[in-house]
Amino acid sequence: RETWAGKYEFLLSCLGYCVGLGNVWRFPYLCYRNGGGIFLIPYFIMLLVTGLPLFLMELSLGQYGAAGPITVWKCCPLLKGVGVAMLIVSSLVSLYYNVIIAWAFYYLGSSFQSPLPWSCDAPRNADLCQVGGPQAGSVAGSGPGVGCCWARHHMRTGEVVSVGRSFACSRRGGSGLGDPGPVQWPLALCLLAAWILIFLCMLKGIRSSGKVVYFTATFPYLVILILIIRGATLDGSLNGVRFYLSSNWGRLQSAQVWSDAASQIFYSLGIGFGGLLSMASYNKFDNNVIRDTLVIAIGNCCTSFLAGFAIF
Repeated sequence: RETWAGKYEFLLSCLGYCVGLGNVWRFPYLCYRNGGGIFLIPYFIMLLVTGLPLFLMELSLGQYGAAGPITVWKCCPLLKGVGVAMLIVSSLVSLYYNVIIAWAFYYLGSSFQSPLPWSCDAPRNADLCQVGGPQAGSVAGSGPGVGCCWARHHMRTGEVVSVGRSFACSRRGGSGLGDPGPVQWPLALCLLAAWILIFLCMLKGIRSSGKVVYFTATFPYLVILILIIRGATLDGSLNGVRFYLSSNWGRLQSAQVWSDAASQIFYSLGIGFGGLLSMASYNKFDNNVIRDTLVIAIGNCCTSFLAGFAIF
């Protein structure tokens, strides 16, 4: 079985596999819901108690078995169904995760338009949009000085929604699963582009993906750094940081906080999906798997902590 061309390719591949929406999107939300920075205590405890052992186990199975998530269970045929379940779960996750990537492509393309389609200056919003502020606060439903754009989406009911939400809803053709509506071709093309990009990255297996990760695994850190610098220049940025690092010790008595911490560790590290096992199967037999476990898992959690500053 072929092996990684360089020692950093595996580390960057696993780090890129782990770092994603769970770090930038879900972790800050859980911090906000569970009392701010105090959530970091159960989060890192769950990392030590559950995350690191399971992470090490999955990497070890792949590295010493030199096989994928299905064939590796020849060592214990009774657990072969675990590998099948990993494959099914990964397949289902890839379906919806690529839809999110398609949304990102669509918004990336739309961001080059002038004016922005989710701003009050856009032609479709000009007649129904007001900028929230001291005068518009009572009309638009926002507090004084909010400074964001709002649109009256339904004039007869007086419902007020953000322009961004109105723009997103306009991309949906139907009302739900029972009424999907017509195909939204811009989004469909973005989804096709996402799958084509993945195909090209995986065209030659680890020979091609191992080179791509030098960009894909490091670029998110540049984006997070830019967001932190931009956020630090905004008014009230210190208030967000204070809340993020606040300590409401009473929250530690809530079972929900510990449950959220455990679920976030599993979700963020990507344990049980088979991806870690597959990538580790291309390691050399004598690779230091304990070192890799510590570097990847701790690096992933530190990324979540850093992303919290960007969001708050």
